[in-house]
Amino acid sequence: MKSTELQSIKQRYNIVGNCDSLNHVIDVALQVAPTDLSVLIIGESGVGKEIIPRIIHDNSPRRREKYFAINCGSIPEGTIDSELFGHVKGSFTGAINDSAGYFGVANKGTLFLDEVGELPLATQARLLRVLENGEYIPVGATEVHKTDVRIVAATNVNIQKAISEGRFREDLYYRLNEVAVQMPPLRERGEDIVLLFRLFAMQMAEKYKMERVQLTDEAKQMLMRYKWPGNVRQLKNITQQISVLSPERIITPDVLAQFIPQDRESTQLAVVNSGNSDHSFENEREILYKILFELRGNVNDMRREMGLLKKQIEDVQSKKPATIIGSSNSAPIQSLQPIQSIQTIQPMAPKMEDAIAEEYIEPSVTPENLNLSDLSRQTLIKALERNNGNRKKAAQELGISDRTLYRRLKQYGLNDE
Repeated sequence: MKSTELQSIKQRYNIVGNCDSLNHVIDVALQVAPTDLSVLIIGESGVGKEIIPRIIHDNSPRRREKYFAINCGSIPEGTIDSELFGHVKGSFTGAINDSAGYFGVANKGTLFLDEVGELPLATQARLLRVLENGEYIPVGATEVHKTDVRIVAATNVNIQKAISEGRFREDLYYRLNEVAVQMPPLRERGEDIVLLFRLFAMQMAEKYKMERVQLTDEAKQMLMRYKWPGNVRQLKNITQQISVLSPERIITPDVLAQFIPQDRESTQLAVVNSGNSDHSFENEREILYKILFELRGNVNDMRREMGLLKKQIEDVQSKKPATIIGSSNSAPIQSLQPIQSIQTIQPMAPKMEDAIAEEYIEPSVTPENLNLSDLSRQTLIKALERNNGNRKKAAQELGISDRTLYRRLKQYGLNDE
């Protein structure tokens, strides 16, 4: 491709950079544009993959037809088939009219499927059929529809790994990958990083009527050494932060270090300290760990309290005075009020009902004459008799769940009575 043609394309689509890998991507896009081959754009998040489908469409015979860019990862799984392939009236709740879907509306045009790796497997099967013969069936319909759509897809996931894990169809991958385009990450574009920083700084200065920030030579080298896990999007965000927050307009490495991590291999952004606190959570996991530790402490406290209550019950049943543990003035307990409900909490239980064991003691029953097992059995029998065998009402009277009542009946052999 001639350099003049290449520069014209860059100016038209506001593409900044002169690295060989970027120029190669633009060249490939222009070469496949006149064909109907499916194109798969592969690259990390934030590298600017959305520019390539626009170049392909605008330089193809379909340039006068419709172009749609669809983010497959942002459409709920339950509605994505309807969004892509349309539906008929009454096919599901809310389908008050027929809909042609993107494949119907974009007939003769181009569809850009961003984040195609996030498509559900059922939708992948429908998409494969469209790519093979241009046929699809709207949701709720019985007739086959035809469409002539050029597909350009993009993904930032490892498709080969997704195929091995059963999350992506291998046959669909080869259909989409008739021509593959690999977008270079920002860390491999060298001096393009400085050019992009200058562009973003200039845009901020013009938009907010402020003096443009400029980098020293040392700061430029520091900028190019950083890994840039967020690619162009991250560079733009940091440039905006510097333009607004930095009192200095000449950016040195010391100033730059306040906005990007010192370790260039790190994937974390620098945290701007407001000076109001000595500590700041830089990672949401720290907050989660703190909550879990507090929860574990609460569970342990509750377990200790349940242990004390259990000991008091055992002391009453054995006619021995109980002593409150943990009190400096420990004194025997001569009598206790009947305990209506005891809950033993087991941490990390998969189901709440399985984590709660409940006992009910009627005030009229004397603990000295019955052990705890007999007391529970007779209590259940009396509760059922008072409610004419209605288990639900008996459970409500005892203050326990239906499921717990059923387990107790089964335990005491009362289930078939």
